[in-house]
Order: sequence, then structure tokens, then C-alpha cells
Amino acid sequence: MSLKRSSKLRLVALELCRKMRKNPTKAEDIFWQAVRKRKFMRVKFYRQYPIFFDYLGKETFYIADFYSFEHKLVVEIDGRIHNYTQKRDRFRIEIINLLGINVIRFKNEDIINDLEYVLDKLKRYLNF
Repeated sequence: MSLKRSSKLRLVALELCRKMRKNPTKAEDIFWQAVRKRKFMRVKFYRQYPIFFDYLGKETFYIADFYSFEHKLVVEIDGRIHNYTQKRDRFRIEIINLLGINVIRFKNEDIINDLEYVLDKLKRYLNF
């Protein structure tokens, strides 16, 4: 894997991330307010964070909803669209796992309706 992070690709990724940060979903905003500034277990999370990788000789990236470097963990928050993209989501998880990063997923409804459940599940996962 080369992962040179071409400056052009990096600029594209950063611009997309900025746009996504400016327009979070309700669930993303609720989760962010709960975990930002190390509020949750003193863990540092980044939101809308690009993860670069090389796929079949081509450098590309995924944008993680939330990412913790110290735990090598991506937190994905799934809206209704993910009901139709399960195959693509599984492939994405496989790629991210190959990079040595784990992925945990939560549904929008769970975050909106029962944030304590989500945070408790995340806490148990991090203490694993």
C-alpha cells in the first residue's frame, strides 16, 4: 500500500468532511454533543474524519462519522439509507478492519430515543 495521500485527494476529502460537519443529522449532532471535548470516558473523537486507503492500486478514502485514534475505532451512525446499502456497508467495514480499525454501528433511532443505551454499549465496547 502506498498511501501517499496525494494533495488533490486530500483537499477533496477535507472539503467533503467540512461540508458534512456543517450539516449533521439530528442523531450525529446528539452523539457529537455527548462525546465532544472528551466528555465521554475522556476519549477523543473526531467527526466526519477521512480514512485513506489504497484499493487495487488506487488511493481513495471513506469518511467515518466519528473516529477515535487512541482506540482505533470508527463509530458509524446509520439512517434509513443504510437499509439499502448493507452490502456496501459490509465491504466498507472489511476495508476499515484491514487497516486495523474496528467499527461499531448505531441506528439514528437508538441515538435519538435512547442515548444512554448507546453510550452504555459504547462504554462496554471500549472497556472490552
